[in-house]
Amino acid sequence: MTTNAEQTEAVGAAIASCVAPGDVVTLRGELGAGKTTLVRGAARALGVTDHVTSPTFTVAQRYQGRVVVAHLDAYRLGAVDDEELGLAMEAAAEAVAFVEWPDALAEAFADAAVAVTLEHGGRD
Repeated sequence: MTTNAEQTEAVGAAIASCVAPGDVVTLRGELGAGKTTLVRGAARALGVTDHVTSPTFTVAQRYQGRVVVAHLDAYRLGAVDDEELGLAMEAAAEAVAFVEWPDALAEAFADAAVAVTLEHGGRD
């Protein structure tokens, strides 16, 4: 259990120490549960210095660190069409991929290395 953003980022950093390019980490949890915060911590641990933000409206973002970090968000995808799936797969190829709201892309990322579920604990 984490009680603040710094602790959630530390969990992300711990996950980053266990993954390698080609691995997928899926992140489930309601809005505001800390999915992007966890990815921010993982990205920092993987050497990313850019500002890490939620890719809700862009679907996918790539960051360069010691390895490429792909951050995908399938929240707005009701059903994945070939173009969206292709973009998501391209963003994740040869990267450590973090996929928020992965259910729309479940078949593409069924072999996730790590599956994380975050829940609100009644606090920020």
